[in-house]
Amino acid sequence: MKEQIINVMSDRYEAIGVIEINDLLKLTTPEDLSRLNNVLNELVKDAIIYKTKKNKYILFKNCPNLKVGVLSLNKKGFGFLVVPNGEDIYIDKDNINGAVNDDKVLIEIINNHGKTEGRVLRVVNRDLSNLIGEIYIYNNKPSIKLEDEKKNIEIKLDEKSAKGLVEGTKVIVSVIKEMSKNKYIGRVTTVIGHKDDPGVDIKLVAYKYNIYEEFSKKALEQTEEISDEVSEDDKKGRIDLTNEIIFTIDGADTKDIDDAISYKYENGLHVLGVHIADVSYYVTENSYLDRDALSRGTSSYLADSVIPMLPHKLSNGICSLNEGVVRLTQSCVMKIDDKGNVVDYDLFPSFIKSRKKMTYSKVNDIIMRNQVSEDYQEYADILLKMNNLAHILRENKVRRGYIDFDIDEAKIIVDKDKNVVGIEKRVREDGEKLIEDFMIVANETVATHIYNMDLPFLYRVHDVPNSDKIDKFLKMISMLGYKVVGKVKDLTPISMQKLLNQLKDVPQYKILSSMLLRSMRKAVYQKENIGHFGLGSKCYTHFTSPIRRYPDLEVHRLLRTYLYENKIDRETIDYYQSNLDYIATQASEREQASVDAEREVDDMKMAEYMENHIGEEFDGIISGVENFGLFVELDNLIEGLIHVNSIKGDYYTYVEELMCLIGQNTKKRYTIGDKVHIKVVGASKEARTIDFELVSDLDDRNKK
Repeated sequence: MKEQIINVMSDRYEAIGVIEINDLLKLTTPEDLSRLNNVLNELVKDAIIYKTKKNKYILFKNCPNLKVGVLSLNKKGFGFLVVPNGEDIYIDKDNINGAVNDDKVLIEIINNHGKTEGRVLRVVNRDLSNLIGEIYIYNNKPSIKLEDEKKNIEIKLDEKSAKGLVEGTKVIVSVIKEMSKNKYIGRVTTVIGHKDDPGVDIKLVAYKYNIYEEFSKKALEQTEEISDEVSEDDKKGRIDLTNEIIFTIDGADTKDIDDAISYKYENGLHVLGVHIADVSYYVTENSYLDRDALSRGTSSYLADSVIPMLPHKLSNGICSLNEGVVRLTQSCVMKIDDKGNVVDYDLFPSFIKSRKKMTYSKVNDIIMRNQVSEDYQEYADILLKMNNLAHILRENKVRRGYIDFDIDEAKIIVDKDKNVVGIEKRVREDGEKLIEDFMIVANETVATHIYNMDLPFLYRVHDVPNSDKIDKFLKMISMLGYKVVGKVKDLTPISMQKLLNQLKDVPQYKILSSMLLRSMRKAVYQKENIGHFGLGSKCYTHFTSPIRRYPDLEVHRLLRTYLYENKIDRETIDYYQSNLDYIATQASEREQASVDAEREVDDMKMAEYMENHIGEEFDGIISGVENFGLFVELDNLIEGLIHVNSIKGDYYTYVEELMCLIGQNTKKRYTIGDKVHIKVVGASKEARTIDFELVSDLDDRNKK
């Protein structure tokens, strides 16, 4: 009945009563009316329908002054409503109405002195099932201090569940009873470990984002039933590629290898094979393993540790394309001309035996520095030809609008006790780009094939940027004195690419590139194909990493169903038509949670590293300007804050239009891209903060 109610109300822009809804649905009995009332209450509770004070109903999507989203609070008490695929809405602390951080809330749009703000009307949902906190002893009884200081609730511990826990123990608590508003009784469900134990800090961040190491008992039991070797029965119906020259290229410490490549040059065409671990053969739909994988959505890479989407027996064993052993794969073999166009291709189930587990460093030595180690001699020529093809493919991507933001990433180096001993930029040379280019063309080929069949599918999409954000970015670079030539108003991949290219030689390029990237929408998974803006691709999916990404695993299932088993009947199509929306939403949400966790771990480990460098001085570049100070990025990508009150010699005010701080008396200006020399004056691993002090300027752009 829910869908019927939503359908009949979809074109109603005024609230209507229950009797009118009853008539629209053509219901006739008192029992129907009673059921209608119950379903309406559920829809109101789920914030799909809004119930007015006059007991009338209207769909939220037809009510522009009402919004539903997740509340993100600041420590100072104010916050923002995070709206999926929309602009965040500011909410003043006086309009929070008892909501706490991470609550799903219903807000009303209000106008406050000409500014659009929100006011919380009610809490739609508050998840109190997995709260992370630290045990402390008060009056000889264990109490809990929540990790999330912005979650302003009070929890009294069930003493039996906390018995024997010492001060400093990190735990997960679930609420079992509400005592009064924002006051609860909670039970300890999981002991994470003592705060001083190695690795507990990373676990805390992972658990915060619902990323757990433990698999369900049923999933582990199912894993044990899977063989460690490929049998003859497993090979049936597959093409034997074990005699082909196929190998893998990964980082030296990679253990979950899900892609292998092959190459030939025949009849004037490059024949590129991309062979991907057939995880879907082992992780069957709706099995316990599948449910665990879907709930995780992705593997999470936190500093030097990995919390995998699949148990290690699969991710590092039977599904990993390890050297010298037979493995089941799905292959995409493409014939590519010298302009980078795929002129023919074949998709099929296969099995391979990887000739060699290559590393990026040794491959880069060959293709970039002509240094060939003895164990790579027989592969040097094919690697050079592959690199030539990769350059052809990349040039083709650039012609159609591929945007290379060239964003640096930090690599956290830890010792055996998980202590940070170094932070450096990740190396990204031709070997890394080669694999990226090969995977992209395979993903496009698979997506285009199913798109042309007009069947339900899971696409990786990236929408057109928000024009207001791009306008704001253009005004900012104009204020910095840079003139952009061309029609940037036309929001196409080509226009964004040209904009970025015009900034290549400016001193602030790295900072501006990062800011432009943040002004873009996030890439997500969905059933409808709208193309991938950042790649300049009309049709894209994720097919190449089924060990660590659930959408790739689902895409493999769809290929097996549609192409290899030839099941494209109405029942199959209807099944996927109704199920893929949930999978897309779940995968997108879990991907974002993993990204957020990875960023928080990086911030934490960077702060931990700088705790041992207080008093030391470094060169850096101003990467951001706010009314409270300057963010400065060091060469190793560590970022810290120079508080505005600590800048000596003048009183500095923030000029938003220029994105700078200007001295009131000296008129001295600090803006993004300025090089400065700083001293580390503070760092806190717990607060994820690093504080700098300005020592001196390093260039002559800081003039009046």
